[in-house]
Amino acid sequence: MIDELGSGTHGLSVGQRVVTIGVTGTWQEYVVASAERVLPVPASMNDSTAAQILANPLTAVILTGDVLDVGPGEWLLQTAAGSTVGQSVIQLGTHIGFKTLNVVRRRTAVDDILARGGTAVICTQDEDLRERVAEIVGPAGVHKAIDCVGGQVGADVSHALAPHGELIVYGALSTHRHTDPAELTIPIFARSLIYDTKTVRGFWLLRWLTETPGDRLTATIDRTLHLVNSGALRVPAGRPIPLEMFGDAVYLAEAPEHGGKPLLVFERSLPDE
Repeated sequence: MIDELGSGTHGLSVGQRVVTIGVTGTWQEYVVASAERVLPVPASMNDSTAAQILANPLTAVILTGDVLDVGPGEWLLQTAAGSTVGQSVIQLGTHIGFKTLNVVRRRTAVDDILARGGTAVICTQDEDLRERVAEIVGPAGVHKAIDCVGGQVGADVSHALAPHGELIVYGALSTHRHTDPAELTIPIFARSLIYDTKTVRGFWLLRWLTETPGDRLTATIDRTLHLVNSGALRVPAGRPIPLEMFGDAVYLAEAPEHGGKPLLVFERSLPDE
């Protein structure tokens, strides 16, 4: 919420709810930001959704739209399908009409992914990723994939791509808490890149927010807001945690299946959903 405006600022008002775009150091009660780096929150949007919309939902919109341009009828292979980004990708697939091939680690997650609208699921607990991709998709293969796991899973995804396929790596969950350089790599098969001319490249949301031209950035954020407001993209309710319990919030953020994104709150709780 805006507490004070600098001179010459237009289009914003004190007391207005806003979110920051690519501004760092926001885990505090007050932060100074350029007027061009704040976005008014629609009156119909609750605080929980507003606090999350420019993170995971926006990432899903960028990856499937701006980066890979996944169209109706196409397959998109994704890892960590049960994550918040993964769930958003599934919803976008339902809305746009592309098919999602979802990779999960545990057999217990399969039914949930299918219930959420995932087209097909591969469980690495007891299935070979490359073999299952070929069985599900057929000889045409998968040409577009996103991965936030890295390590051997990321490598298996790259191997499963069809010739000229493209893999976007936006996370590295397999490297979490590792310090051994060998654990911080994706072992890509060089011949696959050379002879199949596949592409593997990275994505980092903060760099996208700070380097994307203004008109394109605005258009993508507006599209994300529209998808959320229309109900096509649903943001799970966050878990409000008082600032005094900062340590608990960090612990929950690091824990698997923490039951909603921890949201630090100052002075007041987030309104009920």
